[in-house]
Amino acid sequence: MTTKEVFEEMQQRLSQKDSAQLAGSQGVYQFMLTGEDAAEYFVRVGSDGVRVEAGTAEDAAVTVTMTADDFKDLAGGKLNPMSAFMGGKLSVTGDMSMALKLQTLIG
Repeated sequence: MTTKEVFEEMQQRLSQKDSAQLAGSQGVYQFMLTGEDAAEYFVRVGSDGVRVEAGTAEDAAVTVTMTADDFKDLAGGKLNPMSAFMGGKLSVTGDMSMALKLQTLIG
């Protein structure tokens, strides 16, 4: 599965969640993926729903940096976000409270 396909799947999953399920995750999440199949995507979660887009968001509250392969493992449930963070596979800058909601967003 490519990085693009993972984000397309994420958009489909998140669009099926109602505003109550996403209420605690509102904000802009930036993903900077490196290595093979590198890409930049952001996820905007608001009261009007969720948008997943390629590129860089100027107003991202949290930025997640990791390899594309590790991100695919994270999205596929093979890699725990906390283990990835503690093991140095996942770097987070910005709003740490939003970062803690990452599993809700990706999973």
